[in-house]
Amino acid sequence: MSVTATEIAIGPFRLDPDGARLLRDGVELELRPQAFFVLNALVQHSGRYLSYEEMIRDAWHGTSVSRHTVAVTVGEVKRVLEEYGSWISHRAKLGYRLEMPRSEDLIKKAWHLQSRSTREGFEKALDCFQQAADENNKDSRAFEGIALCYLQLGTYGMRAPEEMYRGFQEAHARAVALCELTPELRVLRAWGLHLFERRAAEAEEELLRVKREKPTLAGAYVRLTMLYAAQGRLDDALDVMKEYRAVDSLSPMCPAAEVFVRLCRRENERAVVCGKDALDLFPFMPLSRALYAQALEASGDAEEALAQYRLAGVMCPDVPWLRALEGVCLAKRGRRGEAAGILAELEQIRQSEYVDAYFIALLLDALGDRNEAFQELERACEQNSVSLFLLDADPRMDELREDQRFARLRNRLFGVKISPAAA
Repeated sequence: MSVTATEIAIGPFRLDPDGARLLRDGVELELRPQAFFVLNALVQHSGRYLSYEEMIRDAWHGTSVSRHTVAVTVGEVKRVLEEYGSWISHRAKLGYRLEMPRSEDLIKKAWHLQSRSTREGFEKALDCFQQAADENNKDSRAFEGIALCYLQLGTYGMRAPEEMYRGFQEAHARAVALCELTPELRVLRAWGLHLFERRAAEAEEELLRVKREKPTLAGAYVRLTMLYAAQGRLDDALDVMKEYRAVDSLSPMCPAAEVFVRLCRRENERAVVCGKDALDLFPFMPLSRALYAQALEASGDAEEALAQYRLAGVMCPDVPWLRALEGVCLAKRGRRGEAAGILAELEQIRQSEYVDAYFIALLLDALGDRNEAFQELERACEQNSVSLFLLDADPRMDELREDQRFARLRNRLFGVKISPAAA
């Protein structure tokens, strides 16, 4: 939603003094002009009480009305704010006050931290959302934020997926109990079904429903793009990408998702171009930089790919799989000693924290140890690595895919074989 310079953010609301409008999550609410003037006066003096005389001056522009009329109009505002109506309080000798709870600042800070797209950012955001939930256990936004952070930490291989998914399910259930299954919460549910439970058909059904019910919700498009690409439905993925760009071309995930699709289609040069565009728009997004590095590597520019992998690692030093991909690139360049050093480093890290076995498998195979690579893929299955959703489409798996052990493993995970159209 675009925000004008004069709009004022109050929790999930936007107050537009110039247009005398109140919006919630981009949808304009019905509020008669006098009730709007009352809310605007309270917002302008947020945090302090407005006396009856001050309300007459600021909300009724000097026109005298009874104290009863003021009380009735304030009550009308509180009803429109619904569960946030409790922000407005009254004291007989002092008047009316609008005061947002501390949880509002915590939620605002949490979204800022979450936008950094690093493990530290997600974990700090999770802590802020949890504090907000502790402050106000009826605020569905806090629980939705908690659910999202757990999904991101698990999806990006930053924390153990099983533990993260349990945290997601608990927070998601709490959010749904508070506000029912909104389109936003439905997208998160589909995300979990696809990546953590491998129930792609149900995930697709949920996402298509969101597209029908709220076609402006960008999250549905990125999740559907990834789902179709992973299934080898690459033309469908591109079609959804076009819709995605029309809805929100400046979403941080939009260019990254296109790089992923182009790589799955083996359109490596096109992927490089898309990767450059992604970095022009969002130079500090580690996932975009890692995908760009993969595109460069697939196009034969291994030195620049190494530079990009390393930059991504600097941005996100606490994400081990970025180091694994750097090791793969080194091994394929014949720099086996450096690659083996990275493998040893990752094995050491694994002693104390989660390391996604999917990427260890790629590194071992690049070092020529296919048997160990398949043992790591088995470990990835045991740990429910989220990266396994890539198994049918990931070009980096092409050589492993030729081994008969691969078919047995993937059929155990997914059932009937789905072959990527571009494989």
